[in-house]
Amino acid sequence: MVPALAGVMVTISVILVLTVSPWWTVLTLFVAANLLLYSAVGWCPASLLMAKAGLPRAAYPS
Repeated sequence: MVPALAGVMVTISVILVLTVSPWWTVLTLFVAANLLLYSAVGWCPASLLMAKAGLPRAAYPS
């Protein structure tokens, strides 16, 4: 679920960079940092918020 959310956020930030301001690149950097954290330790702030919201974790194949 986290990678899907990250993909949506990066797409939104690219649209905002092209239409509003180059400063929206900061959002892309923030998403990238959270993806690195998620890949290293298995959680990130977005995953904690999604868990509190009751969204199920994605099932990983064994």
